[in-house]
Amino acid sequence: MSGSGRLALCAFAATLMAAGALLPLVEPALWLLHAGIMVAVVGGVGALTRRVPLARTLTVALQGLAALLMLTVVFARDQALLGIVPTPEVFAQFGRLLTEGGDDVGRYAIPAPATDGIRLMLIGGVLVIGLAVDAIAVTFRSAAPAGLPLLALYSVAAGLSGGAGGWLWFLLAAAGYLLLLLAEGRDRLSQWGRVFGGAPRTGRFSSGPDASDGRAPVRTGRRIGVVALGVALVVPAALPALDGGLLGGTGGGSGSGVGGGGTISAVNPLISLQDNLNQPEDREALRYRTNAQDTQDMYLRIMALDRFDGTSWRFSQRKVEDVPYRLPGSPGLGPGVSTTEIRTNISAAGWYRQNYLPMPYPATQVDIEGRWRFEPAGRTLVGDRGQSTRGAQYEVGSLLVNPTREQLAAAPPAPSALRSEYTEVPAVLPQMVKSTALDVTRGAANDYEKAVRLQDWFAQDGGFTYNTEVDSGTGVTAITRFLRNKEGFCVHFSFAMAAMSRTLGIPARVAVGFTPGTPQPDGSMSVGLRDAHAWPELYFEGVGWTRFEPTPSRGSAPDYTRADVPSGGPSDAASPDTSASDAPSVAPSASDSCPAPSRQLGECGTVAPGAALPPTDSGFPLKTVLWIVLGGLAVVALPLLPLLWRTRIRARRLGSGGRTSADATARTLAAWREITDTAWDHGVPPDESRTPRKAAERIVRLGRLEGAAAEAVHRVAGSVEQVLYAPEPRPGTGLADDARRVREGLGASAGRWTRLRALLAPRSSVRVVWAASERWTSLTARWSPQRLSQATRAATMRWRPSRQRG
Repeated sequence: MSGSGRLALCAFAATLMAAGALLPLVEPALWLLHAGIMVAVVGGVGALTRRVPLARTLTVALQGLAALLMLTVVFARDQALLGIVPTPEVFAQFGRLLTEGGDDVGRYAIPAPATDGIRLMLIGGVLVIGLAVDAIAVTFRSAAPAGLPLLALYSVAAGLSGGAGGWLWFLLAAAGYLLLLLAEGRDRLSQWGRVFGGAPRTGRFSSGPDASDGRAPVRTGRRIGVVALGVALVVPAALPALDGGLLGGTGGGSGSGVGGGGTISAVNPLISLQDNLNQPEDREALRYRTNAQDTQDMYLRIMALDRFDGTSWRFSQRKVEDVPYRLPGSPGLGPGVSTTEIRTNISAAGWYRQNYLPMPYPATQVDIEGRWRFEPAGRTLVGDRGQSTRGAQYEVGSLLVNPTREQLAAAPPAPSALRSEYTEVPAVLPQMVKSTALDVTRGAANDYEKAVRLQDWFAQDGGFTYNTEVDSGTGVTAITRFLRNKEGFCVHFSFAMAAMSRTLGIPARVAVGFTPGTPQPDGSMSVGLRDAHAWPELYFEGVGWTRFEPTPSRGSAPDYTRADVPSGGPSDAASPDTSASDAPSVAPSASDSCPAPSRQLGECGTVAPGAALPPTDSGFPLKTVLWIVLGGLAVVALPLLPLLWRTRIRARRLGSGGRTSADATARTLAAWREITDTAWDHGVPPDESRTPRKAAERIVRLGRLEGAAAEAVHRVAGSVEQVLYAPEPRPGTGLADDARRVREGLGASAGRWTRLRALLAPRSSVRVVWAASERWTSLTARWSPQRLSQATRAATMRWRPSRQRG
């Protein structure tokens, strides 16, 4: 196989190996096969056009055309002329699919379904990267810069997946890049062999004056690969983390919990609530049986969002631990409050994937198989190392807490630490929020009465309308707009009530989970996507975290918040029902309190937690913007490093001073090195085996120099011979001007792409790698065991007492 063929094959392999990092994001993974076939076709078109041969730009253009035709056939065949020729309607279809794909990215948790929009984003992205790698490494014969698109592909995939698969995908992407570099080392870099390895060896194995050492390019390829992989490790760490939807399917802690450590750093589990609320069809996510006499309070809680930064409500980073046999007591719950112990058997649908376990609150015992961890502050079970709820069957013991209104009204102040954490509001929260809360609760005697008045104002007295068509959001602007327009759905009601409660000094957070669901003929309860819900939890000392329901026509208001319903009851323990069923239900799931007209319109319920994060708004995220700007500058600066280094070296060589003969010699040799490197950058590799005069003739011939530029090369070469060989050296003058003339002459005789390559990716910048390698070799030799033992013996002899007798 020719060198070009090897490079093309390695470019194809490197692209697919880097694209493997995208596999955890979407299921099924058939899209990667389609992308691989398309990348192979693009590579084949490039191989054919290079054999013709055609101009490089035309080769890339034909490859791009082939990619466009394949995308048209796969994604927009109906809009294309004859099913293959792109038309304006084809590009409009691409735009629609990309918009839908962007929405799907925000709607689904990892792994997302392979919708047409997501498939176009994935296949199109891999195809563009494959085309770029093939063009840079094969068409333009420069494999090292081809690592940048590969790095971009891996970095994006690693950032989106939260590190799922981690080292496996990194090693695959790294192996692909090194394969590409080594293939080029056998082909493109072989012409630099004398520069890497010194003068050519002579003898029967030498093929003449241009023979080169093939081992040197391989060594250099390894060195370049090590540097590039170091950059690949550093750059993703320096860029801002991405979360939400596909961007936040896993946590980001550090340890053995979610994200790999003793902590979890979860993201908001709500994504595109609005889209799911408006879906015409429901889908069962959970099925459960319980021995509770009344299921109206059987909310299945997933997690609590306890940090409000003005942009969104989020889950704080918390420590996790092994799941104990019996969970510790519920925080704040005193012995005087009536409780009922119940048992619930739950089974999750095979498609429902969630990293947090839905359970009644507060759970006292959980029996489940798999890798789960316990987060005490939120009383949440979190999947470890990819563990999810998919197809899980588990049993939960929990308490139905039945406080009386008197107990809630008489609750003492919360502990200062808890009160400080859960009453914190951002400085950007508009004053309108607090003033409205004060107006609504004016005259209330205690925190309990304030909470009930807020709930009733949202659910009954305030004139609010449940509407899933309004813009979603959880930031301060969304809350302000919600209070002004009085339209929204559960996200707006729960987050607004929690924020207003905090302004009144009542500890509050937002719980996310499911309402009780719909009874089934077999006695089980079916919980569907539309049963997903968000509600506020307020803390009362002696009772603990207490549920309120401000959303009208959703869920049910707790008995302890209604004056005409008796609360409290005897504590008892019921025997569990051990059977569980995960059979899907065809009946739509709706809340018992949902009116019949609303149920017929499909408005009864909410979306699946864990499938979505509401778009954040308001509040200027200065820190995030700064990180994005810094990351963008770093990404932009990386390709410019060769240019910056070359500019600095040129200025230093041509600006050297000093008046001694040694300074004059150094100045002359520096100007000659600058001329040889400039010629190298323009495609004339140096040949250190030639005399300065012969080297000058070679640069003039291969660089097609004429006139002043050619004379300048010979003039500097003559000065080099003077300082190296003359008995009385006479260094030349105007060497810097001569070097500039040579650079201008080489640029004038070279093509546009050669000039661009010489500017942005000068070949002589490989000297940086050589210098680093030499320093490393010197350092390792200095600290080698042999040198250390010699130094030890020398020190021992130096300090050994003399045996001479006085």
